[in-house]
Amino acid sequence: MSTNTLVLTGTRTNERLGAVLFAAFLGLGLVFMAGFAPAMALHNAAHDFRHSQNFPCH
Repeated sequence: MSTNTLVLTGTRTNERLGAVLFAAFLGLGLVFMAGFAPAMALHNAAHDFRHSQNFPCH
């Protein structure tokens, strides 16, 4: 019987760090865009999204 040894490199750690940084950047961007956008623009965007998903909102 033979045993295989798995050697992990820093690639997985780098990928995970990249994913976390990308998610944080995207999340902060959404928060700041929503914070500085006019309320009517946000309402219209949500309204249009609901219609595009065939979800009745009227």
